Amino acid sequence: MTHIDSAQTDSFADPIPRGTFHIDPAAMPRVPGGPVNIITMASTSPQYMWVSSSSGVRYVDVSNGGFRQVASLDTPGLPPISTQDLDLVLNQKFDSVEQIEAAIRDHWGGVTWKRLSNGVYGAVDKDNELYYVTQNAEVLKFKLKEDSNPAAGIEVEKRYDFAPYLGKGMTTLGIPESIVGVSMTYDGHLLVQSNRSLSVLDRGLDDPPIQQIRFGEDETVSNSIAVDDKNGIYVASDKLMRKVVWTGSKLSTDEYDGAWSSPYDFGRQPPAVKFGIGTGSTPTLMGFGKDSDELVVITDGADRMKLVAFWRNKIPDGFQQKPGAKSNRIADQIQVTAGLKEPLPEFIQSEQSVVVNGYGAFVVQNIGAGGAPDRLVDVLANGPVSPAPQGVQRFEWDPKGHRWASAWARGDVVSTSMVPAVSTSSGIIFLNGYTKADGWEVTGLDWKTGETVHRTIFGQSNLGNGAYALIEGLPNGDLLFNSVGGPFRAKIVG
Repeated sequence: MTHIDSAQTDSFADPIPRGTFHIDPAAMPRVPGGPVNIITMASTSPQYMWVSSSSGVRYVDVSNGGFRQVASLDTPGLPPISTQDLDLVLNQKFDSVEQIEAAIRDHWGGVTWKRLSNGVYGAVDKDNELYYVTQNAEVLKFKLKEDSNPAAGIEVEKRYDFAPYLGKGMTTLGIPESIVGVSMTYDGHLLVQSNRSLSVLDRGLDDPPIQQIRFGEDETVSNSIAVDDKNGIYVASDKLMRKVVWTGSKLSTDEYDGAWSSPYDFGRQPPAVKFGIGTGSTPTLMGFGKDSDELVVITDGADRMKLVAFWRNKIPDGFQQKPGAKSNRIADQIQVTAGLKEPLPEFIQSEQSVVVNGYGAFVVQNIGAGGAPDRLVDVLANGPVSPAPQGVQRFEWDPKGHRWASAWARGDVVSTSMVPAVSTSSGIIFLNGYTKADGWEVTGLDWKTGETVHRTIFGQSNLGNGAYALIEGLPNGDLLFNSVGGPFRAKIVG
């Protein structure tokens, strides 16, 4: 699923080598699609993967070092963008926002950021069926026509119109209510998160939601949800962090069932990349097993964000509310500087979820000096045209002292909009950035020290822009790069 697992940790086990690699994206095996291809998800067979793209879904053979499309289906009702038109834009060298706007108008039919919501959040279930959300608030269930013969094609098994279950008024973002997340409970129900509601559905998609709970009219949720193995569901609006519990028969907000809510700090709408005044993070779970500090972490919405950990279950006996925290549900919070020097910029903010590995947490600073109002234009301009944002920081949770500490920070590292991810086996955190000298690249930093230990340099090709997507690895050590123009296998191993 999006963010890799239900805890939303953005971590993968595939070992990625250290070193510097020069890769021409145009020469790599690629499955064109987009713009924006959020994630390539596992299927029930290790030979194949599902691509979730704003343009539809693809089924890809990843065996024997390959990356070959075997079946595809465009999003129903969405005008397709041909590979030729996709590349007519992405093969340009961008010099101005106006150039990007003209290219999108001339070759992509003037699509806007709304198209990016197609396929942003999805999941594949145990039956190899992919759940996919459209910009028109439909939940689509895709499946192979023949399980034993993927080349026979993909079909839409169900189209579920979720629009009747959305509120009719505008959100605090000034836009209509929409779906912003999809996940599953551990007993196999589908969860659908909108800007102001959480719904649980049967995976068959034959009936109305089993239940829906709505949140405050003064709140907006702009990111997806995390789910723990006891069916605790973690939802962050722009003002409150919540735990809702699926009991097996109902969604509960009762303290008796383990549910809770807590305010946290919010701020102003930044000029670029991030949506809204609250957290830009999908909640991430940290701490598992007996005697662990069981936490859920986000970055808050303050203009200069903090990393915030909430107790996700019982608050320890004797725990005292921390100074500056809005409730004793907040285990601790710490200022993020992202390694930037004084005077600090007006905004230090992120639209990425916190990457978690053990008790370690990693955050990026996404706000640059530029910013186009349309987020599609902005994500293409961020780096080549607008000054690229800089700054990352790694923190470590102390389970004895119940507090955060900064492990290291790098104010010189660029991360534009791609979601970072950590290889737990290699001990490397990967991010995607742009510099005038080398163009687009994937940069890998040692998880313990912050030292640069990996560079996959793509050059000036815009196919090296991972626009809002996730970085992934493959079992042989290659990178699976979810490019703005379609995922490709970056053959760094050979």
